[in-house]
Amino acid sequence: MQKSKLTLKTKDALTGGAFMLPWLIGLLVFTMYPFFYSIWLSLCQVEFTPNGIATTFVGFKWYAEAFTADANFIKNMTSTMESIIFSTPMIVVAAVILALLLNRSLRGRAFFRVLYFFPVIIISGPVMSKLMGNDATTIVHPDQYAIYQVLEGLPELISTPLLYIFDNIVLILWYSGVQMLIILAGLQKIGDPIYEAASIDGAGAWEKFWKITLPYLRPMILVSAAYTIVDLSGMTTTKMHTHIVNNMMNTIKPYSYSSALSWLYALAVLIVLGIMFLILMERRPRRGK
Repeated sequence: MQKSKLTLKTKDALTGGAFMLPWLIGLLVFTMYPFFYSIWLSLCQVEFTPNGIATTFVGFKWYAEAFTADANFIKNMTSTMESIIFSTPMIVVAAVILALLLNRSLRGRAFFRVLYFFPVIIISGPVMSKLMGNDATTIVHPDQYAIYQVLEGLPELISTPLLYIFDNIVLILWYSGVQMLIILAGLQKIGDPIYEAASIDGAGAWEKFWKITLPYLRPMILVSAAYTIVDLSGMTTTKMHTHIVNNMMNTIKPYSYSSALSWLYALAVLIVLGIMFLILMERRPRRGK
């Protein structure tokens, strides 16, 4: 009986490809057409006719109009991107802290992990609407508490980030569940012998965290940060999302202008993702000559 000539690496690649095939088919059939059609709409004047949607190519007219004629575009884009940029590191840091706590040996550890991840499962529009205040970018407004007045009395450099944390504490905790699981998986891959060797060399808990734990978690932190940015940018409560939706059925420029706004928003998110990648990417030391 003739044995298969496929190597183990090739078999693994084929197996991985077979698992990805349904997703790739779905991407090509259901996603690629709307993807390119939205680009086309952003470059056209759209009109509704008895025969359907008619498009006339106008180039980058709507992109230019967003910067020159839309007074709310810059304001909403700036507000949304500030929210994403400020919230992302806080969510990732909270996820790291929670993962470190839940990785410890304690009774009922599995229960606490499920309990913390539960909000991610039940998250929905009505639930988030109840948590939202009047400001769509802020979850709670604890200005009624005494600590809020204390923080406002501090120097602006210190009070601004602290007030932002208090304003968005529910957002930070609510959106760190998936990131916590990703980082927790990374923590469980760090072998105990590494920590034991560091202890023999006299390293303390602080040195172990900075020299062992954090470097090993860098890829997981990178994935968590990317997931957080994409997750926050897709929130339906952001000002930019609301601005796009409000322009979808504009009688003068239906679909076309909102498509242009969507792609400008996507470009801004991609820029933030690129900056995050440059900051968190692993840098190999240069070899000496």
